Amino acid sequence: MKKNKIIFWVATTIIFLWEGLMPALFSQSELGKEGVRHLQYPDYFAVMLTIYKVLGSVAIILPIVPARIKEWAYAGLSFSLISAFISHWAIDGFNEQTVFPLFILAILMVSYVYFHKLQESVTHGRVSIA
Repeated sequence: MKKNKIIFWVATTIIFLWEGLMPALFSQSELGKEGVRHLQYPDYFAVMLTIYKVLGSVAIILPIVPARIKEWAYAGLSFSLISAFISHWAIDGFNEQTVFPLFILAILMVSYVYFHKLQESVTHGRVSIA
């Protein structure tokens, strides 16, 4: 059970840092704005995407958030990462930058799987997530 908690928290923390903290800090930088322009999205799209990523990341990392909200957050972050993969592929072709969102998606899926493993333990009265 301790192993499951460690895997969940490591994966979830990576997602929080990459999908929540980084966009919050850097989305309005010139590099961040240029990244969005490079993919041919309007500037307002970056603002929306940043808000959604931060909210989703906060939802999955805070233990007090209800499981149903976490499910939606995992889904939204998954859609975002799949869309990033498609956007990079459409604009740049297939390269390391194209595949990187899938790498982050894999980490998100680890978090999701271990979230459910810990939920099962809670349901059976064995341990808490926190």
